[in-house]
Amino acid sequence: MKDLILVTSARHLHDYTLELTFSDNLKAEIDFTDWIKKYPFFKPLENIDYFKNFSLDGWTVVWENGADIAPETLHEIALQKQQLKAA
Repeated sequence: MKDLILVTSARHLHDYTLELTFSDNLKAEIDFTDWIKKYPFFKPLENIDYFKNFSLDGWTVVWENGADIAPETLHEIALQKQQLKAA
């Protein structure tokens, strides 16, 4: 059985990029620009002040309008970034 992956901390770095730390101690910079451009639900996040006003709900990063991305999805992106760095 796989361990449950959670986002344990998040901080804004620049633009639409957050540094996320996961429950397995993996840390990565995740750029949310593509989600904001592609999905209407994320449109309010175009306002950088709104984007910066995120919180953690015990599972993942979430914004006031309820926008969030599953921690497993964010973790998979973080793993891919880590593998690219190692290559």
